Amino acid sequence: MKKIILIPDSFKGTMSSKEVCDIMKKSINRHFPRTEVVSIPVADGGEGSVDSFLEAAGGKKIHVGVKGPYFEDLESFYGVLPDNTAVIEMSAAAGLPLVGENKHVERTTTFGVGQLMEHAVISGCKRIIVGLGGSATNDGGTGAAAALGVKFKNAYGKEFIPLGGTLNLIASIEAGSVNPMLNDVEIITMCDIDNPLCGENGAAAVFAPQKGADAHMVRVLDSNLAHLAEIVKRDLGKEITDIPGAGAAGGMGGGMVAFFNSRLQMGIDTVLDTVGFNSVLSGADLVISGEGKIDSQSLRGKVVIGCARRAKKAGVPLLAVVGDIGDNIDAAYDEGVSAIFSINRAALPFEQAKKRCKNDMARTMDNLARIIKVFKI
Repeated sequence: MKKIILIPDSFKGTMSSKEVCDIMKKSINRHFPRTEVVSIPVADGGEGSVDSFLEAAGGKKIHVGVKGPYFEDLESFYGVLPDNTAVIEMSAAAGLPLVGENKHVERTTTFGVGQLMEHAVISGCKRIIVGLGGSATNDGGTGAAAALGVKFKNAYGKEFIPLGGTLNLIASIEAGSVNPMLNDVEIITMCDIDNPLCGENGAAAVFAPQKGADAHMVRVLDSNLAHLAEIVKRDLGKEITDIPGAGAAGGMGGGMVAFFNSRLQMGIDTVLDTVGFNSVLSGADLVISGEGKIDSQSLRGKVVIGCARRAKKAGVPLLAVVGDIGDNIDAAYDEGVSAIFSINRAALPFEQAKKRCKNDMARTMDNLARIIKVFKI
């Protein structure tokens, strides 16, 4: 073995991607001390994405004061990579952890996310990656748009900043006043779900309950997003209702397309492109990926499958080390996964397994390294 690439997702609620990489690397180094081990921690766009990008590609973290979910003053951040790409977690300004138990999704805003974007643009970044995930909002990204100059007016011609509960008051949208510096900036949105904006699989129906919405409020929020889509179509000439991923982060997926001409892209593809994964694969003997659970959702193209597809094209085998293995995942092997191993050595339920997950990961990796060593794979 001359070169092994480690590129796992985090194991939600137990280990960060970097922690997984460190445990894997330690086991590999014990058995293959001369092997080059390349660690690429990744995240799906939610909390931890900035740190993962900085760990994988280098760069620096920028701290900025912005408005939080309830327009309160908040110390937030974003990352800047060596190529001057800004990486923004929308959850750093509008995330669910920021509201605690004070969950009123109809009153929260993405305004602070727009402030982070604006700061990055003013600082000279020509490419922005915005990660959607873990939001406390349902405003369709209108708050972020307002922060960058998009004007929303009510029936009386008065400008206001819409919230999830007031999207229905939008009578017109004027995008001509958006910060002109955005014209020369490429904006990519990391989005790992394919939910539409509205309906039974939309932003409100699927995600708003965990943000504090009861059944009545879900219906209101869904109707409001539908209204927003109608005004966007009329005033901006864009149809966002059925775009896969439009429902991400309370409809911000649709808003990123509508207000910023952003491209929605699977998070893992964004990560792999940014870190130059295709080039890193050159000379590799093995790729080891992983995630908390591999199941039917993983097959849509999350971390393990996204990596496997590229590894397969390069003729490099990939092993998946996961917390749990779901049913009906045989298609993973067709995508390029050579084998899947669970670290749940004692077959325990999650609440018990998470207490010993780091040790179980180390032991599983040790056994894998021993197999590779014995069979000279």
